Amino acid sequence: MSSSRASTAPVLLELRHAGRVTETQHAPPLQLRSLRPGLRARIVVYFSLATLIGVVILSVVTFAATRNYLLDQATSSAKSQAIANAQLVRSLVGTARSDAGEVVTNLRTETGGYAVLHLGTEDLFYAQAPLRFTQSNLPASFVSNAIRGVSGVQRVDFNDRPFEAVAVAIPAIDATYFEVFPINDVSDTLGTIRSTLVAAVIGITIVAGLIGFLLSGNVLLPLRRVTAAAKTIAEGALGTRLEAERDPDLQRLVTSFNGMADAVQERIEREERFASDVSHELRSPITSLGAAVDVLQGRADELSDRNRQALEIIAAQVRRFDRTVLDLLELSRLDARAGQDQLEELHLTSLVERIAARHGYEEVLVVSDLGGDDLVLVDKRRIERVLVNLLDNARDHAGGASEILLSTNDDDLLLIVDDNGPGIGVSERLRIFERFARGTASRNSVGSGLGLAIVSEHASAIGGRAYVDTSPSGGARFVVTIPRLDAEA
Repeated sequence: MSSSRASTAPVLLELRHAGRVTETQHAPPLQLRSLRPGLRARIVVYFSLATLIGVVILSVVTFAATRNYLLDQATSSAKSQAIANAQLVRSLVGTARSDAGEVVTNLRTETGGYAVLHLGTEDLFYAQAPLRFTQSNLPASFVSNAIRGVSGVQRVDFNDRPFEAVAVAIPAIDATYFEVFPINDVSDTLGTIRSTLVAAVIGITIVAGLIGFLLSGNVLLPLRRVTAAAKTIAEGALGTRLEAERDPDLQRLVTSFNGMADAVQERIEREERFASDVSHELRSPITSLGAAVDVLQGRADELSDRNRQALEIIAAQVRRFDRTVLDLLELSRLDARAGQDQLEELHLTSLVERIAARHGYEEVLVVSDLGGDDLVLVDKRRIERVLVNLLDNARDHAGGASEILLSTNDDDLLLIVDDNGPGIGVSERLRIFERFARGTASRNSVGSGLGLAIVSEHASAIGGRAYVDTSPSGGARFVVTIPRLDAEA
C-alpha cells in the first residue's frame, strides 16, 4: 500500500539530506574558465596597445623636437645678449681698464643671471655678484678653454637650477667675458609639456580602449549571430539559417554555415525517418508473430515439454522485440519533438500514487515530504512514462523497486525510485542513460536498453534531468528533477 503520512519522518530526513548530496555530487561538472581572455577582450587589448605604442612614439618625438627648439631658442638668445654685453665691456674697459670691476657690476644681465670678466694681462677675475657667483662656479675646463680664446656655450647647474653659460673672447682688450643665463622657464615649460603628454597618452589609450570595445561589438556581431543560430539548431530548430551578409568575407561564412546546417539537418532527418520507418515496418510482422504465439500458447498442452520450452523462449523474445520497437518509436517521436505538451496543474504526490497503482506497482511505498507544496505545472503523460520506466527498470534488473520518494531541492522537485539491486557502479552512471546501454548487473536481463534513455529524454523535455546515485540500502537510486513552474507560465 502507498503511504505519505508523517510516520516516515526518519526516512524523510535521510531523503532530504541524500537528495541534496546527490545533487551536489552529480551535477554537471562546472567548466573551468580559461585564464585566456575572450576574443572581444583581446581585440580591446590589441587596439589599446597599438594606440599606446603609436601615441608614445608621437609624444617622444614631439617632446624631443619641442625640447630642442626651446633650448636652441634659449641658447641663441643667451649668445646674442652675451655678445652685446661683451661689446659694451670692450668699449668701456678699453678706455678705462682700471674700471673693469665697476663696469661688470653695472652690467644689465638677465634676471637671475650673472657676469664674470677675466683680464688676461692682469690675470684677474671680476664677478658681478662675487658673494653669489664667481668663475669658480663654472666648469674649470670651460673657463680655461675660454681664456685661451675658445668661445663657447655650455649648460651648467648652479644651486640645483639649470643655466646656460656663454664665454666670449675679447682679444682687443685681452679679456674674456662670461655670462650665465637661467633657463628655468624652459625647464618648467618642458616639465609642463611632459606632464601634458603623459596625461594625453593615458587618456588617449583609455579612449582607444573604449572605442575598441564599441567597435569590437560590431565586429563580433556576425559571430554572435552564428553562435545564436548554432545554439538554436542544437536545441532542435534544425531549420534555422543565417541571413545573407553584404560583406563578401562574412557571406562566405554564412554560406559555409548554412551549407553545414543543411547537411546536418538532412542527415538527422534521414536517420530519424529511417528509424521511424523501420520501427513502423516492424510493427506489422511483430503483431502477427505475437498473434501466432498467442495461438500456440493456447494449445501449449498439446506440445511436448521441449516444444513448450521453445515456445516460451519465442514468446519472451517476441515480447522483448515488441517492446524494443515501441521504445524506438517513442524515441523517434521525442527526437522529432512531435506533439505538444498538455500542461496541467497537478499535485505530484497523488499523481505518482495513481500511476503506480494503475500499472500494478501499488505495493511500492510512496513517501513524500512535500506536503501541500507539491503543485506542479507539467504534462502528466511524461511523468507517467518516466515513473513507469523507472519501476519497470527496477523490476527487470534490480529485484523490484523498494520505495518511491518525493522531495525537494531548492527550485526543483525530486522524483526518486530506489531499487533492491546491487547498485550502479560510478563509472557506469553517466553511460547508463545512453541508448542501448546496459549496466554490468543487467547484462543478462530482459529489456531493450532504451528505457532509461527515454527517461532522460522526457526529463530534459520538462526542463529537468535524470541521474543515478546509491540508495541508503545499497541499491540504485534514480532521481529525476522536476522544475517548479508557476501556473501562469
